[in-house]
Order: sequence, then C-alpha cells, then structure tokens
Amino acid sequence: MHADFAHVETWVFDLDNTLYPPAIRLFDQIEARMAAFVMRTLGVDAARAGELRRQYWREHGTTLAGLMNLHGVEPGPYLAEVHDIDLTGIEPSPALAAAIAGLPGRKVVFTNGSREHARRVTLACGLAECFDALYGFEDAGYVPKPRAEAFAAVFGRDGLAPRRAAMFEDDPRNLEVPHGLGVRTVLVGPAATHPHVHHQTDDLAGFLARLA
Repeated sequence: MHADFAHVETWVFDLDNTLYPPAIRLFDQIEARMAAFVMRTLGVDAARAGELRRQYWREHGTTLAGLMNLHGVEPGPYLAEVHDIDLTGIEPSPALAAAIAGLPGRKVVFTNGSREHARRVTLACGLAECFDALYGFEDAGYVPKPRAEAFAAVFGRDGLAPRRAAMFEDDPRNLEVPHGLGVRTVLVGPAATHPHVHHQTDDLAGFLARLA
C-alpha cells in the first residue's frame, strides 16, 4: 500500500462513524434529535418524520439540506440542536491518534456536521491535536457531501491538491466526486465493491499504521 499513498500530502477524514466506531451508536442520538426537529418543524408524526429524513438523505445528501431546500429551514439552529449530544460513550483512541500523527503532511476533517461538532468529537476521541483544520457544513456553504459543490468549496478553502490527497469515509456516496478529482479513496466500514473506492478497511488505526 505504500506505493498507493506515497504521493499523498493531505489526508482528509470524515467524522461520524469514521473516526469512531459505529458500534458505540453515537449517531443514534443525532438521528433522534433530527427526528424531533423534523416532527416539531413540519408538524408530522414520528413515522412521517422518519420517511422524510430518509427521503431527504437520498435526494439532497442530508436531512438538513432537504429541510433548507424545501422548507427554508435556517441551518444554524438545526445544527446546534441535533449536535447537542452526550459524548461520554466515546473512548479516546491512542492507537488512532498515533497512526494519524505518523502520517506525513497535513490532516483535516471534512464533515457534513458542524465545525463545532467536529471540535467536540475529535476532542472526545483524543484526536484534537491530530488535525490541521476542521471543516464543517458551514465551510461548504451549507451544501452537503456528496455534491460536487461541497468538495469544491472545502478543497478550495483548504488549498489542497486533489491528486495529492487521500480521503477516508464511511459513506461510499461521498467518495465518488473525490475519486473523479484524483483523490485516493478509502471506505471505512464493511467490505463493499464500488468503482470509486480504491481501498476498504474496518480498522482505520491499523490501516493507517501500515502506511507509516
């Protein structure tokens, strides 16, 4: 794998279910808060809120993007509410911190969540000192991954060269545009075959350690 990543000078990481294991079910809290927001804002019951959230995720990239595009919802209050979660279930990962620190070049986080959410989660994971920049939904102009405009905004803001970058994501949809730009793509999660995924791992710390 060294040859596949020898050219990389910027390492881009998704946040939720990528820098911490999905098994701790942290995102369940976020989903519950999303559902409550949709129910209250649109005046629908829990079943309908679940349907709309799934529909907006499929068609707009995120629940918030659908709420913004179709209902004029302001992103700030939504992001603050859905990310006001209990992080005590996260345990620091010294192995992952060491593996990220050992990578050459810059390391950044790019999440569809807020920048503040990224700050809180990386701190809880013991990764706060690992990253040179944290980019959230606001940095993408409130346009979500997997849309090309989101990557253009964040990659442009960061100044990274896509052909000298690698990206780690748990959602394969979010790797298609980077792949097309020349980014080395890594799916973090169960093995699956996608034409725009170069590598797959369910052990991010171990995968990165092999690149050191």
